[in-house]
Amino acid sequence: MDSTTHGGAVALRRPRPALAHAAAAGIDFQWYFRRRRDRDGDPFLLRFPGLGEAVFTGTPEGAQQLFRAPIAALEPPRPNPIEPLVGTASLILTGGERHRRDRALLAPALHGSRVRAYGELIEESVRFEVDRWQPGTVIDARSAATAITLRVILDAVFGVGSERRAACTAAIGAFLGSFSGPLMLLPALRHGLFGRAPWDRFVAARDRLDRLLLAEIAERRGGGAGADILSTLLDTRYEDGSAISDSDLCDQLRTLLVAGHETTANTLVWALLRLHREPVVLDRLRTELRETSPAANPVELPYLDAVCQETLRLHPPVPIVLRRLIEPFCLRGAALAAGDIMGIAVPLLHSDPAVWTEPDRFRPERFLERRYTPFEFAPFGGGHRRCVGAALADLELRIAVATILARAELRLTPPLRNGGLPRAVPRGIATGPSRRVRFEVLG
Repeated sequence: MDSTTHGGAVALRRPRPALAHAAAAGIDFQWYFRRRRDRDGDPFLLRFPGLGEAVFTGTPEGAQQLFRAPIAALEPPRPNPIEPLVGTASLILTGGERHRRDRALLAPALHGSRVRAYGELIEESVRFEVDRWQPGTVIDARSAATAITLRVILDAVFGVGSERRAACTAAIGAFLGSFSGPLMLLPALRHGLFGRAPWDRFVAARDRLDRLLLAEIAERRGGGAGADILSTLLDTRYEDGSAISDSDLCDQLRTLLVAGHETTANTLVWALLRLHREPVVLDRLRTELRETSPAANPVELPYLDAVCQETLRLHPPVPIVLRRLIEPFCLRGAALAAGDIMGIAVPLLHSDPAVWTEPDRFRPERFLERRYTPFEFAPFGGGHRRCVGAALADLELRIAVATILARAELRLTPPLRNGGLPRAVPRGIATGPSRRVRFEVLG
């Protein structure tokens, strides 16, 4: 490996060959991050195909420095692998004054007090799926979780009526399914070939979804408002009194779809997997749910909250946080220049032995014993770019776990019942289990 000082006192080692390291990170990023930290210390360098080098930290000190960096010093790294999915106007990709302005528009619609009104809708979406499970059958957890979260997105965000549900479901499935890992990681593949290349299929699926979204927006602007998030955004105005354009709103809706659908679905799968491998934890959670009034707010149940937090600690939905520097910055002693990329390896942050005792163990009780700072526990990122949909994701996960456990008795099928845990691998912009997670429905 080569060394570089990056202009500072801390020497950062550049891995060689870079492609082999990138491949190792793609196969098992949690193992790779830990190996790099153990070998090279913190921070360390990692190269991403199509993006360039990034300097990573996985410590609370590093997270605090990154999250508290001056807003004017940072912007999202570009080109971004998910830009074709979410669009150039996406809140994920904008920076500076544009980001502040758009976030001020979007945040009220996704504030905790407002999204709690969607609790009953979320529960209905979970019941719709769970009540179809018959005793003696085997369900695929990812398929079930995806169906639940997609239904929530269609109802809570888009407000799609039953007459358009099938068309939207098909369009979203084709859109998400057509953006493969190679298209995300290798920009050179993003070229058409007489309508037959993977890129052609993705663009066609995206255009089809956009036509449905734009038609829905046009109908709402014409007076068909509802109580969903789309309607709220249409009623909200920028500081100068102007409304969001149809094109920009379409990008923000796709962002909510991409960032709020697969991420929550994968987290739900991890939660069910972890719970059904830990009988003591599962029994304690079932007891809390049985002894709680049906009218209780799931967010206020302490052990349910701890279980969800521990799932997010071990399986953060998006495992890396990236920022590109506009001006020089020092990250844990490494002097970085304008244009450099720095990031947080969230799995390292969430397993730092200086903070977390028995970091690899699923032990929800740790969240009942103490409170962790935003620089120790950051499943939704942090600072001024913390995920704007975090409140909705938290609520959805808690209601989904509680409703599934209340309405179904499940048992993991072998080999996951007692064997090793699957690795976390990329699933769109999120990460999910490398193997299929199946449950036998007992009742």
